[in-house]
Amino acid sequence: MKICIVGAGAIGGYLGAKLATSGAEVTLIARGAHLEAIRSQGLKLIMADGSSQVAIPKLATNNLEEAGAQDVVILTVKAQSLPAIAPSLPALYHPETMVVTAQNGIPWWYFRKHGGEYEGTSIRSVDPDGIVEANIKADRAIGCVIYPAAEIVEPGVIKHIEGDRFTLGEIDGSKSDRIQTLAQVLKQAGFKAPIRNQIRTDIWVKLWGNVAFNPISALTRATLEEICQYHLTRELAREMMSEAQAIAEKLGIDFGITLEQRINGAEKVGAHKTSMLQDIEANRPTEIDAIVGAVAELGRLTGIPTPYINAIYASVKLLEMNRRDAEGAEKEKRG
Repeated sequence: MKICIVGAGAIGGYLGAKLATSGAEVTLIARGAHLEAIRSQGLKLIMADGSSQVAIPKLATNNLEEAGAQDVVILTVKAQSLPAIAPSLPALYHPETMVVTAQNGIPWWYFRKHGGEYEGTSIRSVDPDGIVEANIKADRAIGCVIYPAAEIVEPGVIKHIEGDRFTLGEIDGSKSDRIQTLAQVLKQAGFKAPIRNQIRTDIWVKLWGNVAFNPISALTRATLEEICQYHLTRELAREMMSEAQAIAEKLGIDFGITLEQRINGAEKVGAHKTSMLQDIEANRPTEIDAIVGAVAELGRLTGIPTPYINAIYASVKLLEMNRRDAEGAEKEKRG
């Protein structure tokens, strides 16, 4: 099977390395020093137990046209990066190519093949100009919820921290032949790849915590453990998650656990920095729109008030804007 990983960073590199060593024909789309290191010495994967392996992809490039048609395209770029790269994606397609959307937050296809009263509604927070949908038709899309944690420790070297589950789901809820084939390929590479007939529920269960803990951590620089153990931020998270829960339930989602169980689960993760905090510290754009802005948008759509979510969303957006302005001023000063 020909598989292209678009965004071979921490998670994409982890996926790509294990798929390549299991025998799949893997193309990695990367850039900069990371790409050059992969080209010159392969992609090294250090596992949580300390063992390591070096994967040699079929191709490593920053040019999607060079990759050619693929059987599976796995998008592991951050959600905010999708609109910019979407017009280049059709170069990777043949008529049956699957596109696995492995981003955090609400996906652009959420109301495609949904069947509810909002069928066909577009979510502008994640696809403001319709560019993503224009280049990834719903028939190609496969939902995916990512659970592993990994990091790039140096160019060409990925460290796996924990987790090996990539939950999959057709957006119409079917267990098609193609998704079963994809799941089997992932399992052969050593991953857990359960197929869900309600992939939107899995998306919401992960998002339920992310919508609160990610932006609170970005604003406070606190870990999950610290947010959950300090009574004021724990209460803030509870309020944000309650708003999100009301929206999800209006859309037919049943979480299956209580809000307190979800918060306690986050607390047990310990001194972990969320991905949004890591992005802020690295001066990278965050997934604030897909994780928080989209939930606020769904609140407006369903008529559910989201005052806590709105306030935290606005605060993180201002933080991002100020950081961009400061970076721009510094570049101008340097000439």
